[in-house]
Amino acid sequence: MQDILEAIMAAEGSAQPERELAGIAGLPVPESYRGVVVRAEDTRMFDGMATRDKDPRKALHVQEVPTPELGPGEALVAVMASAINYNTVWTSIFEPLPTFKFLQRYGRLSELTRRHDLPYHVVGSDAAGVVLRTGPGVTRWKAGDEVVAHCLSVELEDAAGHDDTMLDPQQRIWGFETNFGGLAELAVVKANQLMPKPRHLSWEEAASPGLVNSTAYRQLVSHHGANMKQGDVVLIWGASGGLGGYATQMALGGGAIPVCVVSSPEKAELCRKMGAELVIDRTAEGFRFWKDEETQDQDEWRRFGERIRELTGGEDPDIVFEHPGRETFGASVYVAKKGGTIVTCASTSGYLHQYDNRYLWMHLKRIVGSHFANYHEAWQANRLVALGKVHPTVSRTYPLEQTGQAAYEVHRNAHQGKVGVRCLAPTDGLGVRDTELRARHETAINRFRGH
Repeated sequence: MQDILEAIMAAEGSAQPERELAGIAGLPVPESYRGVVVRAEDTRMFDGMATRDKDPRKALHVQEVPTPELGPGEALVAVMASAINYNTVWTSIFEPLPTFKFLQRYGRLSELTRRHDLPYHVVGSDAAGVVLRTGPGVTRWKAGDEVVAHCLSVELEDAAGHDDTMLDPQQRIWGFETNFGGLAELAVVKANQLMPKPRHLSWEEAASPGLVNSTAYRQLVSHHGANMKQGDVVLIWGASGGLGGYATQMALGGGAIPVCVVSSPEKAELCRKMGAELVIDRTAEGFRFWKDEETQDQDEWRRFGERIRELTGGEDPDIVFEHPGRETFGASVYVAKKGGTIVTCASTSGYLHQYDNRYLWMHLKRIVGSHFANYHEAWQANRLVALGKVHPTVSRTYPLEQTGQAAYEVHRNAHQGKVGVRCLAPTDGLGVRDTELRARHETAINRFRGH
């Protein structure tokens, strides 16, 4: 593994980094590597505890694992950096169920997928690194290519997946519903998960957009989601967070009018730094949408809707970008304009949504479910990053050994934007190839740093 890292590091400052990296093809593949895992033996460790009291640091372990054999259409990537997503938090606290159920189901599909059904699960759904090897049938990518990986793992053997791969019955989220994920020194991906690494970004910056940027693109921009257009008023919950930070940038870049909902003055300032003008600090303004665990407060829905109209000059949201779920969904349905769209994923505050259907059916509103993105959508989202139109939202990074702490901070919402993890990369700031493009966007690239 050290030889692989030294080969990648040799590209730093080189006038021809591609030539330096091509030498990776001649290096042997390590028999094992370090990965962040949850263990099947630990799945009952949090029984009886409230969700917020479950501690990812107790369940996530860094351990040496055997390197799996590559199958057809797969690639082995030397991972320089990864990032924390909510699915890693869910995996680490074994909610809504242990991910070993997913691995067992996948393992029954074929002889090849049986590799995934193990008593440990290498987690992580983001990665930036260098292709080390490719399996039979891979022609687009070769050893030495600098890449990022999106997290859609799909077999594409069913007709249903060939209009929209997210509808394939064998669609899975890599590193969550499959093994050998990105929070590790090596990762196994399908070749159609790979995309070019944005050349002006460091490894940790390039790794961080993957899952959330692609998710936000499908949810907000794609015709499979809200199909946002110029002039749309877009209400964005958690607008400075992992998903919301990208939705805010896409709304601004697409000529829409974001109304950013945040929970602190610091988060409000981050939204303004991105260019948003209409911001609601729900904590400062005292919005509480539930009277108790069983009863929502419709007076608060109305007050919230009035506050939005106050900011927009009397307009209701054409689109509500929903991901908190249970805590906010009733309010989201209420405040969307007549004929508007509530597009939803994630449900980080709870999966069981309650809303008053009168405000949906009588006002001709739509609820659209959205889950990650297909390859085309992920590629387009990555292209926006590579062009410097959308910027990473990395606030801080941790070494691989401290992944548990990184996941703990995301679980407790003690973070802004995305929290990165250095896997093979020894420090932040490595991997930048296009210094000119970076210089033009340096302030935007770093606006979340230190928050």
